[in-house]
Amino acid sequence: MTELMQYIITGLAVGMVYALIALGFALIWKSTGVANLALGQLVLLCSWFTYGMMQQLHLPIWLAFPAVIVFAVGLGWVIERFALRPLIGQPILSLIAVTLGIGYFMSGLVSFVWPQSIGALPQIFPKNPLHIGGAVISQEYVWAAGISLLVFLLLSLFYKYHRMGIAMRATADDQMAVQACGIPVTKIFSMSWMFACVVAAVGGILISSIGGISNGLLETGLKTFSVVILGGLDSFGGAMIAGPIIGVAKSLGTGYLTPYLWSEFGEVIPYIIIVIVVLVKPFGLFGEKRIERI
Repeated sequence: MTELMQYIITGLAVGMVYALIALGFALIWKSTGVANLALGQLVLLCSWFTYGMMQQLHLPIWLAFPAVIVFAVGLGWVIERFALRPLIGQPILSLIAVTLGIGYFMSGLVSFVWPQSIGALPQIFPKNPLHIGGAVISQEYVWAAGISLLVFLLLSLFYKYHRMGIAMRATADDQMAVQACGIPVTKIFSMSWMFACVVAAVGGILISSIGGISNGLLETGLKTFSVVILGGLDSFGGAMIAGPIIGVAKSLGTGYLTPYLWSEFGEVIPYIIIVIVVLVKPFGLFGEKRIERI
C-alpha cells in the first residue's frame, strides 16, 4: 500500500508539471492555431539557461529566476517576430514546419553552449522529505505540483477575465473580426509565444529540480503532447486533468509493469495513450468538436 501511494503521489506531481507545459502548447494553439513542435526544445533550453545563471554565473535564486523569466519572454518575442510573423497568411503546414526547424536550431544551440550531456540545478527546495501516509516523498515533487497548479490558475484567470486574455481567445476564433475591432493580431501572437515560453521555463525548472537536466527533457515535450491530445488541444481544464492521469499512468507502469516487460516500458505508456485516444476520442476528453463545411 505504501508503495502504491508513493507511485501515485510522485506521478501526480510530475503529471502536474506535464500539465503546466501542455498549457503552453494550448496557449499557442488557441491563440494562433499553430502546433508548437519545439516544446521539448524550449524546456531544454530554458533549463540549461537556468543552469548557466545559477551554476556558472553563481547568481542567487532571487536574481536567477527573474533573469530566466526575462530570457523566456525575449525568446518568445524573437521566435514570433522573426520566424513566424513573416509567414502570416501562409499554409498552416508551413508554420508547423517552422516550429520544428526552430526546435532543431535550439537543440544545436544547447549542444554548442553547454556541451556537457547532463547538468544539475542547485538545491532549490527544502531537503527534508515529507511523510504522507507511510510514503516518503521528496519535497521537490510537492513544490513542483503546487507551483504548477498556482501558475495554471493564474493563467486561466488571465485568459478568462483579462482584456488581453479575452482578445487572445477571440483571435483564435476569428482573426479578421478581431482586426476589425482594432486589436492588432500580431500583438496577440507575440503575447501567446511569450506566455508559452515562460510556462516552458517554469516547467523546465521544476522538472529539472526533480530529475536533473539532460536531453531526456526533449522527451518531456513529447510526453506533453499526450497530455494535450488526451485533454483536448484547446482545453486548459483538459490539460490540468490529463496531466496527472498521464503522470500516474507512467509512474504505475514503471513501478509495476517494467519488471515483467522491459526496462523502458514506462516511457512508452504516454505514446500508447496517444494512440488509444486518437482512435477512440480524437478531440480529447474536453476538446471542442469542430465540424467544418467544405
